Parts: sequence; structure tokens; C-alpha cells
Amino acid sequence: MNAVIQARASHAVAALPTAVALEPAQYLTFLLAGEAFAINILSIKEIIEYHSLTEVPMMPASVRGVINLRGAVVPVMDLLVRFGRKASEVTKRTCIVIVEVEAEVDGEPERQVIGVVVDAVNEVLDIAGTDIEPAPAFGARIRTDFIQGMGKVRGKFVILLNVNHVLSLDEIQAAAGAAEQAAHIA
Repeated sequence: MNAVIQARASHAVAALPTAVALEPAQYLTFLLAGEAFAINILSIKEIIEYHSLTEVPMMPASVRGVINLRGAVVPVMDLLVRFGRKASEVTKRTCIVIVEVEAEVDGEPERQVIGVVVDAVNEVLDIAGTDIEPAPAFGARIRTDFIQGMGKVRGKFVILLNVNHVLSLDEIQAAAGAAEQAAHIA
């Protein structure tokens, strides 16, 4: 009898990570060029109105500029440019989503705050793990390593972004450096 109880207890503990993975997670959904995207709410600090940015010379094209957020200088990125498309148009509904990402500085993990320009914020949705499909191997209009998964919401897909890859400042700076070198060679 005791062995049966221990076996059930160990089975319940083994099943715990799977049950946690199936728990719904909350995602902030937003629009970019008419497409629905989402970021896990745990990465989001706040949403602010789009206002004037300070442009910084020699920044990568995907970085529109910086803002002063309560005394901190925060870079603001245009996701459409990061995805290889033309820059987002600023409208009444355009806003900046302030996101916190993990970065490595001198081999040590560090939290970095970055603003992201979005066309419009929609809503916060609960998406269960069972409603998330893996990123497609091809056919997406953005790099597959930028996609955490495809969330099924009301019969449609929402692209769940992997913010640590999309907003990797090291990778953005490296790409800008490569583009600058290519321009000098040509």
C-alpha cells in the first residue's frame, strides 16, 4: 500500500512541469501592419502614448531613437523595420510598449528596458499551452527564431514573439555594423 502511495506521489511530481506548461499564460496582443502579434505579459512593464523621440546618430535603422522614461534613457525600436519591412506610420493609436528583456553584459545576465513602437494595442489574452503551436519552419514573414509560437485565439493565429531574440541589442548592433561595412565596400 505504501509503495502505491509513493508511486502515485512520484507520478504527480513528475506530471507537475507538464501541468504548469499547460497553464494559460497572459499575452498582450497588438497590431503591426495589420498583423496580430503578442508578447508575454511578464516581459511588459508598461504601455505609453507615442510622443516625440530623440534621434541618435549612428543607430541601427530599427532603432527610432530614445525617450526619457522617468529619468532613464530608453531606446525605442520599430519592430517592422526589425522584421525587414518599411517603418511604421505614426497614427493616433500608435503607442510604445515598454519591454524588459534579458541581455548578457560581460558574460553576466542583465535586464534591459526597451520601447517597442506598435500600431495599436488590442487586449490581454489568456492563451493555454495547448493552444500554442510551434513556429513554422518556413512561410513566416519574419525570422523563425523571433517566433516563440503561434497562439490559436478565436479561430485565428497570433504570432507570439520571443522578445529576447527580437530585441537583442547585440544582434541589432552587429547587423548595423555589417550593413555599414557593406556600404563602405560598395
